Amino acid sequence: MTDIKFTDMAAISGLRITDSGNAHAEVRCARTGCQTYLGAEMGLMDRETVTVYRPESAVFSKDSLATFAGKPVTIGHPAELVTADNWKSHAVGDVGDEIARDGEFVKVPFRLLDATAIKSVQDGTREISMGYTTPILMQDGTAPDGTQYDAIQIGPIKINHLAIVPKARGGDELRIGDGAANWGATPCPPKSNVKDHDMTMLTVVLGDQAAQVAVADAPKVEAFKADAAKKMADAETAHAKAIADADAKLAKAEAALDAEKAKVLSDADLDKRVADRADLLAVAKGIAPEVKTAGLGDAAIRKAVVTAKLGDAVEGKSDAYIDARFDILAEDAGTADPFADGIKSGVKATNDADLAGTAYASNVASMADAWKSGPNAKKEA
Repeated sequence: MTDIKFTDMAAISGLRITDSGNAHAEVRCARTGCQTYLGAEMGLMDRETVTVYRPESAVFSKDSLATFAGKPVTIGHPAELVTADNWKSHAVGDVGDEIARDGEFVKVPFRLLDATAIKSVQDGTREISMGYTTPILMQDGTAPDGTQYDAIQIGPIKINHLAIVPKARGGDELRIGDGAANWGATPCPPKSNVKDHDMTMLTVVLGDQAAQVAVADAPKVEAFKADAAKKMADAETAHAKAIADADAKLAKAEAALDAEKAKVLSDADLDKRVADRADLLAVAKGIAPEVKTAGLGDAAIRKAVVTAKLGDAVEGKSDAYIDARFDILAEDAGTADPFADGIKSGVKATNDADLAGTAYASNVASMADAWKSGPNAKKEA
Protein backbone atom coordinates (compact mmCIF):
# COMPACT_ATOMS: atom_id res chain seq x y z
CA MET A 1 0.00 0.00 0.00
CA THR A 2 1.44 3.41 -0.96
CA ASP A 3 0.16 5.93 1.56
CA ILE A 4 0.70 9.68 1.55
CA LYS A 5 3.99 10.67 3.24
CA PHE A 6 3.95 13.41 5.93
CA THR A 7 6.21 15.12 8.44
CA ASP A 8 5.39 16.73 11.80
CA MET A 9 7.73 19.13 13.57
CA ALA A 10 8.60 19.71 17.24
CA ALA A 11 11.52 21.19 19.20
CA ILE A 12 13.97 19.13 21.21
CA SER A 13 14.33 20.10 24.84
CA GLY A 14 15.94 18.57 27.92
CA LEU A 15 18.72 16.71 26.12
CA ARG A 16 20.64 14.54 28.62
CA ILE A 17 24.09 13.07 28.02
CA THR A 18 24.83 9.77 29.79
CA ASP A 19 28.16 8.55 31.13
CA SER A 20 28.62 6.47 27.97
CA GLY A 21 28.19 9.58 25.83
CA ASN A 22 24.73 8.73 24.48
CA ALA A 23 22.06 11.44 24.43
CA HIS A 24 18.49 10.97 25.71
CA ALA A 25 15.48 13.25 25.38
CA GLU A 26 11.69 13.31 25.25
CA VAL A 27 9.70 15.20 22.65
CA ARG A 28 6.16 15.96 21.65
CA CYS A 29 6.30 14.59 18.13
CA ALA A 30 2.73 14.50 16.81
CA ARG A 31 -0.50 16.35 17.48
CA THR A 32 -4.11 16.68 16.43
CA GLY A 33 -5.54 19.65 14.58
CA CYS A 34 -4.80 21.28 11.27
CA GLN A 35 -1.41 21.59 9.60
CA THR A 36 -0.64 23.37 6.35
CA TYR A 37 1.48 21.92 3.54
CA LEU A 38 2.64 23.34 0.25
CA GLY A 39 0.44 22.32 -2.66
CA ALA A 40 3.55 20.97 -4.39
CA GLU A 41 4.19 18.71 -1.40
CA MET A 42 0.70 17.32 -1.88
CA GLY A 43 1.23 16.90 -5.62
CA LEU A 44 -1.32 19.68 -6.29
CA MET A 45 0.57 22.08 -8.49
CA ASP A 46 -2.42 24.41 -8.87
CA ARG A 47 -2.65 24.99 -5.11
CA GLU A 48 -0.28 27.15 -3.09
CA THR A 49 -1.08 25.46 0.20
CA VAL A 50 -3.29 22.63 1.44
CA THR A 51 -4.59 22.46 5.00
CA VAL A 52 -4.81 18.93 6.39
CA TYR A 53 -6.84 18.02 9.46
CA ARG A 54 -5.61 15.28 11.82
CA PRO A 55 -8.45 14.03 14.06
CA GLU A 56 -7.94 12.30 17.39
CA SER A 57 -9.23 9.06 15.90
CA ALA A 58 -6.18 8.95 13.62
CA VAL A 59 -3.51 10.33 15.96
CA PHE A 60 -4.37 8.39 19.13
CA SER A 61 -5.64 5.11 17.73
CA LYS A 62 -3.90 2.04 19.10
CA ASP A 63 -2.85 1.06 15.60
CA SER A 64 -1.16 4.42 15.11
CA LEU A 65 0.55 4.66 18.52
CA ALA A 66 1.91 1.11 18.19
CA THR A 67 4.04 2.17 15.22
CA PHE A 68 6.19 4.70 17.17
CA ALA A 69 8.18 2.36 19.42
CA GLY A 70 11.60 1.23 18.21
CA LYS A 71 11.64 3.33 15.06
CA PRO A 72 15.05 4.67 13.92
CA VAL A 73 16.26 8.24 14.54
CA THR A 74 17.88 9.94 11.52
CA ILE A 75 19.66 13.23 10.79
CA GLY A 76 17.35 14.83 8.27
CA HIS A 77 14.79 12.88 6.29
CA PRO A 78 16.34 10.19 4.08
CA ALA A 79 15.20 10.11 0.48
CA GLU A 80 13.66 6.70 1.05
CA LEU A 81 11.75 4.82 3.69
CA VAL A 82 14.04 3.39 6.33
CA THR A 83 14.00 -0.41 6.24
CA ALA A 84 16.12 -3.28 7.53
CA ASP A 85 18.04 -3.15 4.25
CA ASN A 86 19.20 0.46 4.68
CA TRP A 87 18.96 0.96 8.47
CA LYS A 88 22.74 1.11 8.99
CA SER A 89 23.04 3.87 6.39
CA HIS A 90 20.48 6.15 8.06
CA ALA A 91 19.95 5.37 11.76
CA VAL A 92 21.77 7.31 14.50
CA GLY A 93 19.50 6.22 17.36
CA ASP A 94 16.02 4.88 18.10
CA VAL A 95 12.65 5.71 19.68
CA GLY A 96 11.84 4.23 23.10
CA ASP A 97 8.85 2.11 24.11
CA GLU A 98 7.00 4.51 26.46
CA ILE A 99 4.62 6.15 24.00
CA ALA A 100 2.13 8.45 25.76
CA ARG A 101 -0.58 11.00 25.06
CA ASP A 102 0.21 14.49 26.37
CA GLY A 103 -2.88 16.61 25.83
CA GLU A 104 -3.29 16.93 22.08
CA PHE A 105 0.21 15.61 21.49
CA VAL A 106 1.98 12.25 21.31
CA LYS A 107 5.06 12.21 23.55
CA VAL A 108 7.94 9.79 22.94
CA PRO A 109 11.43 9.20 24.38
CA PHE A 110 14.38 8.73 22.07
CA ARG A 111 18.12 8.31 22.26
CA LEU A 112 21.05 9.24 20.05
CA LEU A 113 23.87 6.70 19.79
CA ASP A 114 26.02 8.50 17.23
CA ALA A 115 28.57 11.15 18.34
CA THR A 116 28.21 13.22 15.16
CA ALA A 117 24.45 13.32 15.56
CA ILE A 118 24.76 14.32 19.22
CA LYS A 119 27.13 17.19 18.34
CA SER A 120 24.73 18.32 15.59
CA VAL A 121 21.95 18.65 18.16
CA GLN A 122 24.23 20.41 20.61
CA ASP A 123 25.22 22.85 17.84
CA GLY A 124 21.57 23.85 17.22
CA THR A 125 19.87 21.27 15.03
CA ARG A 126 17.06 20.87 17.51
CA GLU A 127 13.80 20.22 15.64
CA ILE A 128 12.06 16.85 15.46
CA SER A 129 10.19 15.81 12.32
CA MET A 130 8.32 12.51 12.21
CA GLY A 131 8.31 10.74 8.88
CA TYR A 132 5.21 8.63 8.42
CA THR A 133 2.58 7.47 5.95
CA THR A 134 -1.19 7.62 6.24
CA PRO A 135 -4.20 7.54 3.94
CA ILE A 136 -5.75 10.95 3.19
CA LEU A 137 -9.22 11.94 2.05
CA MET A 138 -9.41 15.13 -0.01
CA GLN A 139 -12.54 16.94 1.16
CA ASP A 140 -13.46 20.32 2.60
CA GLY A 141 -14.42 20.55 6.25
CA THR A 142 -14.20 22.47 9.49
CA ALA A 143 -12.09 21.30 12.42
CA PRO A 144 -13.46 21.49 16.01
CA ASP A 145 -11.47 24.71 16.57
CA GLY A 146 -13.16 26.31 13.54
CA THR A 147 -10.23 25.94 11.12
CA GLN A 148 -11.23 25.25 7.53
CA TYR A 149 -9.38 22.36 5.97
CA ASP A 150 -9.00 20.86 2.50
CA ALA A 151 -8.15 17.26 3.44
CA ILE A 152 -8.32 14.88 6.38
CA GLN A 153 -5.95 12.15 7.53
CA ILE A 154 -8.07 9.07 8.19
CA GLY A 155 -5.33 6.82 9.62
CA PRO A 156 -3.91 4.63 10.73
CA ILE A 157 -0.65 6.59 10.94
CA LYS A 158 2.41 4.42 10.28
CA ILE A 159 5.60 5.95 11.70
CA ASN A 160 8.73 5.21 9.68
CA HIS A 161 11.41 7.30 11.42
CA LEU A 162 12.11 10.30 13.66
CA ALA A 163 14.29 12.87 11.88
CA ILE A 164 16.35 15.62 13.48
CA VAL A 165 16.19 18.77 11.29
CA PRO A 166 17.38 22.38 11.68
CA LYS A 167 13.99 24.10 11.95
CA ALA A 168 10.48 23.92 10.61
CA ARG A 169 9.79 26.47 7.93
CA GLY A 170 6.84 28.63 8.90
CA GLY A 171 7.25 28.50 12.65
CA ASP A 172 6.03 26.23 15.41
CA GLU A 173 2.36 26.16 14.41
CA LEU A 174 2.47 26.55 10.63
CA ARG A 175 4.05 23.30 9.54
CA ILE A 176 4.97 23.75 5.88
CA GLY A 177 7.52 21.03 5.26
CA ASP A 178 11.07 20.98 6.52
CA GLY A 179 13.19 21.16 3.41
CA ALA A 180 13.17 17.43 2.73
CA ALA A 181 12.97 16.76 -1.01
CA ASN A 182 11.00 13.52 -0.67
CA TRP A 183 8.96 14.22 2.44
CA GLY A 184 6.11 16.54 3.31
CA ALA A 185 2.97 15.01 1.89
CA THR A 186 3.90 13.11 -1.22
CA PRO A 187 3.17 11.48 -3.55
CA CYS A 188 -0.29 12.73 -4.43
CA PRO A 189 -1.15 12.97 -8.14
CA PRO A 190 -2.15 16.43 -9.43
CA LYS A 191 -5.87 17.06 -9.41
CA SER A 192 -7.53 20.27 -10.54
CA ASN A 193 -10.64 19.72 -8.44
CA VAL A 194 -9.35 18.69 -5.03
CA LYS A 195 -12.84 18.82 -3.50
CA ASP A 196 -13.85 15.73 -5.42
CA HIS A 197 -10.49 13.97 -5.12
CA ASP A 198 -10.79 10.99 -2.77
CA MET A 199 -7.47 9.39 -1.90
CA THR A 200 -8.98 6.89 0.57
CA MET A 201 -7.54 3.43 0.08
CA LEU A 202 -9.51 0.21 0.38
CA THR A 203 -8.36 -3.36 0.82
CA VAL A 204 -9.48 -5.63 -2.00
CA VAL A 205 -9.10 -9.41 -1.68
CA LEU A 206 -7.89 -11.15 -4.82
CA GLY A 207 -7.92 -14.90 -4.27
CA ASP A 208 -5.52 -15.55 -1.39
CA GLN A 209 -3.89 -12.13 -1.79
CA ALA A 210 -4.94 -8.62 -0.75
CA ALA A 211 -4.13 -5.29 -2.35
CA GLN A 212 -4.78 -1.63 -1.57
CA VAL A 213 -6.62 0.38 -4.20
CA ALA A 214 -8.13 3.85 -4.30
CA VAL A 215 -11.83 4.07 -3.49
CA ALA A 216 -12.55 5.36 -6.99
CA ASP A 217 -10.95 2.25 -8.50
CA ALA A 218 -12.55 -0.26 -6.12
CA PRO A 219 -15.77 -0.73 -8.19
CA LYS A 220 -13.68 -1.51 -11.26
CA VAL A 221 -11.66 -4.08 -9.34
CA GLU A 222 -14.80 -5.66 -7.87
CA ALA A 223 -16.40 -5.74 -11.34
CA PHE A 224 -13.29 -7.42 -12.68
CA LYS A 225 -13.40 -9.97 -9.84
CA ALA A 226 -17.09 -10.67 -10.49
CA ASP A 227 -16.47 -11.08 -14.21
CA ALA A 228 -13.50 -13.36 -13.57
CA ALA A 229 -15.53 -15.41 -11.08
CA LYS A 230 -18.38 -15.76 -13.61
CA LYS A 231 -15.99 -16.84 -16.35
CA MET A 232 -14.45 -19.38 -13.99
CA ALA A 233 -17.89 -20.69 -13.00
CA ASP A 234 -18.97 -20.89 -16.66
CA ALA A 235 -15.77 -22.72 -17.54
CA GLU A 236 -16.29 -25.19 -14.68
CA THR A 237 -19.91 -25.73 -15.77
CA ALA A 238 -18.87 -26.31 -19.38
CA HIS A 239 -16.12 -28.69 -18.23
CA ALA A 240 -18.55 -30.64 -16.06
CA LYS A 241 -21.04 -30.87 -18.95
CA ALA A 242 -18.32 -32.07 -21.33
CA ILE A 243 -17.35 -34.78 -18.86
CA ALA A 244 -21.01 -35.78 -18.39
CA ASP A 245 -21.54 -35.94 -22.17
CA ALA A 246 -18.42 -38.04 -22.59
CA ASP A 247 -19.56 -40.38 -19.80
CA ALA A 248 -22.99 -40.70 -21.44
CA LYS A 249 -21.45 -41.57 -24.82
CA LEU A 250 -19.19 -44.12 -23.19
CA ALA A 251 -22.10 -45.68 -21.30
CA LYS A 252 -24.14 -45.85 -24.53
CA ALA A 253 -21.26 -47.51 -26.36
CA GLU A 254 -20.81 -50.04 -23.55
CA ALA A 255 -24.54 -50.81 -23.56
CA ALA A 256 -24.47 -51.35 -27.34
CA LEU A 257 -21.49 -53.65 -26.96
CA ASP A 258 -23.26 -55.61 -24.26
CA ALA A 259 -26.32 -55.89 -26.52
CA GLU A 260 -24.19 -57.23 -29.36
CA LYS A 261 -22.53 -59.70 -27.04
CA ALA A 262 -25.96 -60.91 -25.90
CA LYS A 263 -26.83 -61.73 -29.53
CA VAL A 264 -23.86 -64.08 -29.88
CA LEU A 265 -24.89 -67.64 -28.94
CA SER A 266 -22.59 -70.30 -27.65
CA ASP A 267 -22.50 -73.70 -29.39
CA ALA A 268 -24.61 -75.20 -26.62
CA ASP A 269 -27.14 -72.39 -26.87
CA LEU A 270 -27.30 -72.77 -30.64
CA ASP A 271 -27.85 -76.54 -30.38
CA LYS A 272 -30.64 -76.03 -27.87
CA ARG A 273 -32.39 -73.46 -30.04
CA VAL A 274 -32.21 -75.77 -33.07
CA ALA A 275 -33.64 -78.65 -31.02
CA ASP A 276 -36.39 -76.45 -29.56
CA ARG A 277 -37.29 -75.22 -33.04
CA ALA A 278 -37.46 -78.73 -34.40
CA ASP A 279 -39.69 -79.81 -31.50
CA LEU A 280 -41.98 -76.83 -32.06
CA LEU A 281 -42.32 -77.57 -35.78
CA ALA A 282 -43.05 -81.23 -35.10
CA VAL A 283 -45.72 -80.41 -32.54
CA ALA A 284 -47.25 -77.77 -34.83
CA LYS A 285 -47.48 -80.21 -37.73
CA GLY A 286 -48.97 -82.80 -35.42
CA ILE A 287 -51.68 -80.35 -34.33
CA ALA A 288 -52.41 -78.58 -37.62
CA PRO A 289 -50.57 -80.06 -40.63
CA GLU A 290 -52.09 -77.49 -42.95
CA VAL A 291 -50.36 -74.55 -41.26
CA LYS A 292 -47.45 -73.10 -43.23
CA THR A 293 -44.55 -72.47 -40.79
CA ALA A 294 -41.86 -71.30 -43.21
CA GLY A 295 -40.54 -67.83 -42.29
CA LEU A 296 -42.54 -67.62 -39.06
CA GLY A 297 -41.09 -67.00 -35.62
CA ASP A 298 -41.87 -69.27 -32.69
CA ALA A 299 -44.65 -67.06 -31.34
CA ALA A 300 -46.16 -66.62 -34.81
CA ILE A 301 -46.20 -70.42 -35.32
CA ARG A 302 -48.02 -70.98 -32.03
CA LYS A 303 -50.61 -68.35 -32.90
CA ALA A 304 -51.15 -69.73 -36.42
CA VAL A 305 -51.71 -73.24 -35.03
CA VAL A 306 -54.11 -72.08 -32.32
CA THR A 307 -56.01 -69.94 -34.85
CA ALA A 308 -56.26 -72.88 -37.22
CA LYS A 309 -57.81 -74.99 -34.46
CA LEU A 310 -59.95 -72.42 -32.64
CA GLY A 311 -60.69 -69.86 -35.30
CA ASP A 312 -61.61 -66.27 -34.50
CA ALA A 313 -62.02 -67.09 -30.81
CA VAL A 314 -58.34 -66.27 -30.32
CA GLU A 315 -58.52 -62.81 -31.92
CA GLY A 316 -57.14 -60.18 -29.57
CA LYS A 317 -55.91 -62.70 -27.01
CA SER A 318 -52.61 -62.13 -25.23
CA ASP A 319 -49.40 -63.99 -25.99
CA ALA A 320 -49.71 -65.80 -22.66
CA TYR A 321 -53.20 -67.03 -23.63
CA ILE A 322 -51.95 -68.22 -27.05
CA ASP A 323 -49.03 -70.07 -25.43
CA ALA A 324 -51.33 -71.76 -22.92
CA ARG A 325 -53.83 -72.90 -25.61
CA PHE A 326 -50.97 -74.15 -27.79
CA ASP A 327 -49.65 -76.26 -24.88
CA ILE A 328 -53.15 -77.73 -24.35
CA LEU A 329 -53.46 -78.60 -28.06
CA ALA A 330 -49.99 -80.14 -27.96
CA GLU A 331 -50.94 -82.32 -25.00
CA ASP A 332 -54.13 -83.43 -26.78
CA ALA A 333 -52.19 -84.29 -29.94
CA GLY A 334 -49.62 -86.26 -27.97
CA THR A 335 -52.27 -88.56 -26.36
CA ALA A 336 -54.27 -89.34 -29.57
CA ASP A 337 -55.31 -93.09 -30.06
CA PRO A 338 -56.20 -94.12 -33.73
CA PHE A 339 -58.28 -97.12 -32.61
CA ALA A 340 -60.13 -94.99 -30.09
CA ASP A 341 -60.63 -92.31 -32.73
CA GLY A 342 -62.04 -95.02 -35.09
CA ILE A 343 -64.45 -96.20 -32.45
CA LYS A 344 -65.53 -92.64 -31.75
CA SER A 345 -66.13 -92.01 -35.47
CA GLY A 346 -68.10 -95.26 -35.86
CA VAL A 347 -67.74 -98.52 -38.04
CA LYS A 348 -69.04 -98.32 -41.62
CA ALA A 349 -71.07 -101.43 -42.77
CA THR A 350 -70.17 -103.26 -46.03
CA ASN A 351 -72.12 -105.78 -48.31
CA ASP A 352 -70.25 -109.11 -47.82
CA ALA A 353 -72.34 -110.92 -50.49
CA ASP A 354 -71.31 -108.54 -53.16
CA LEU A 355 -67.69 -108.89 -52.18
CA ALA A 356 -67.83 -112.71 -52.36
CA GLY A 357 -69.58 -112.77 -55.73
CA THR A 358 -67.11 -110.44 -57.22
CA ALA A 359 -64.21 -112.52 -55.94
CA TYR A 360 -65.76 -115.79 -57.34
CA ALA A 361 -66.32 -114.35 -60.83
CA SER A 362 -62.75 -113.12 -60.93
CA ASN A 363 -61.45 -116.58 -59.99
CA VAL A 364 -63.52 -118.40 -62.70
CA ALA A 365 -62.30 -116.09 -65.40
CA SER A 366 -58.75 -116.68 -64.37
CA MET A 367 -59.13 -120.49 -64.59
CA ALA A 368 -60.87 -120.39 -68.01
CA ASP A 369 -57.94 -118.62 -69.58
CA ALA A 370 -55.24 -120.66 -67.88
CA TRP A 371 -54.88 -123.22 -70.87
CA LYS A 372 -53.76 -120.47 -73.07
CA SER A 373 -50.51 -120.16 -71.27
CA GLY A 374 -49.87 -123.95 -70.70
CA PRO A 375 -47.49 -126.43 -72.57
CA ASN A 376 -50.24 -127.79 -74.96
CA ALA A 377 -51.31 -124.44 -76.01
CA LYS A 378 -51.67 -124.03 -79.79
CA LYS A 379 -49.50 -121.57 -81.40
CA GLU A 380 -51.38 -119.11 -83.50
CA ALA A 381 -50.15 -118.60 -87.00
